[in-house]
Amino acid sequence: MIMGSGVITLTTDFGISDAYVGAIKGVILGINPNITIVDISHEIEPRNISQAAYILSSACPYFPDGTIHVAVVDPGVGSDRKAVILRTARASFVAPDNGILSYVAEDKVEIVNLTNRNFWLNPISNTFHGRDIFAPVAAHLSLGIPSGDFGEAISSLVELPQSRPEVMANGAIIGRVIHIDRFGNLITNVKQSDLPADGIIIEVKGYSINGLNASYADGGERLALIGSDGNLEIGVRNGNAADLLKIECGDVVKIDSTSLNT
Repeated sequence: MIMGSGVITLTTDFGISDAYVGAIKGVILGINPNITIVDISHEIEPRNISQAAYILSSACPYFPDGTIHVAVVDPGVGSDRKAVILRTARASFVAPDNGILSYVAEDKVEIVNLTNRNFWLNPISNTFHGRDIFAPVAAHLSLGIPSGDFGEAISSLVELPQSRPEVMANGAIIGRVIHIDRFGNLITNVKQSDLPADGIIIEVKGYSINGLNASYADGGERLALIGSDGNLEIGVRNGNAADLLKIECGDVVKIDSTSLNT
């Protein structure tokens, strides 16, 4: 088992105008005052699990081995959805089991259902498991307590629908926009490794884009490229693709190989 890095990250939809993030940090520091807490983002759109899953997966590879990532976008808080620890070869994730771990679960080593209430705050609020369950569990985990002590092992996690692109019988790839960044660039769930080796034609909302550009400065009004996280992105040079193309998260992106059209 990898040694802890001394770092806990936080990804939530709590914003920074309320006391929620401060309360979570207070709980963690009360249990492990020597831990370093890093904010990945607290500006996830409220209840947007898909956006949180993407943001988390984009940032976590750049943290030291042994980092503990707490991710709380939890519209099902207080319901019967599970709370879990996901352990991979490089990191641990503490989160609700609602799809938020869809993009980091590929390398899973262990999944634990959090049922041992000895590591929770008491009493438990049915509206704030981030403070009462996820924060204290992460803090205790950072002290070296084995993940198996927090509950029983389970074999699978809830996955987001269409978290991976679909390959059609003719070889066409059907992906989706999973995130729109602050510049209006459209990030899809299509990885570079999903694309055919020859040329491609990308279709989205009735628009076509031929081939890939090397950078945003390299394209015309509409362009496509492989972004810094390895995902196919659609953008507009010096503009906002989401506004120009009237595209929202969840919209379909179709990728054809040019060989299919010859």
